[in-house]
Amino acid sequence: MTDHEQPVLQCRGVMRRFREGGSVLEVLRGVELAVHAAERVAIVGTSGSGKTTLLQIMGGLDDPDEGDVLVDSKSMRGSSETVKGDIRNRYIGFVYQFHHLLPEFTAEENVAMPLLIRRESKREAMEQARHLLSRVGLGQRLTHKPGELSGGERQRAAVARALITRPQLVLADEPTGNLDAGNGEHVLQLMLELNREMQTSLVIVTHDQSIAARMDRVLVLESGRLVSQ
Repeated sequence: MTDHEQPVLQCRGVMRRFREGGSVLEVLRGVELAVHAAERVAIVGTSGSGKTTLLQIMGGLDDPDEGDVLVDSKSMRGSSETVKGDIRNRYIGFVYQFHHLLPEFTAEENVAMPLLIRRESKREAMEQARHLLSRVGLGQRLTHKPGELSGGERQRAAVARALITRPQLVLADEPTGNLDAGNGEHVLQLMLELNREMQTSLVIVTHDQSIAARMDRVLVLESGRLVSQ
């Protein structure tokens, strides 16, 4: 990495407050972060420290009260929902604790969805979805709907969906938190392999120190700020 390379993601002075009754709770107090190409970053912290809130702001799903988030040098601040949606579709993949697959669609249709939203041809989108599902070990489950897949299979399909657009950045919120140890390890290993192959930056929010230890950098969200562990 060279000094002049632009970070894939930057948080600049990100602040977020919530009102509770008559009081104001400051969850994020000037978060600063730069994530570079292909870098793996873990964000850890106590329950309720604001990790998920920060991840949602990074992905343009929530707005900071102050500060800005830049993805590929493009500012989210003050952008319309249409612009933020376009940034998400082009640059960011999301993996959540729960898979969020659409129950009425097959595995290949779910994985192809981000490409179809881009208005790519259905034939090309489905072909790419089939290729990636085979890569994550679901080549025999293409036409199965989420209700017909196991928990581990659903999460692997969710990882494939996050990576189908070859995003510059994947944001993952407790991606193995809903799985048993064996399936959790399988999904994590898959994410790390695909991170290497695609050179996608990876930011994982986790409470699991063994997952954090496998990242390049571990940051702790403490008193509303990120500090190096």
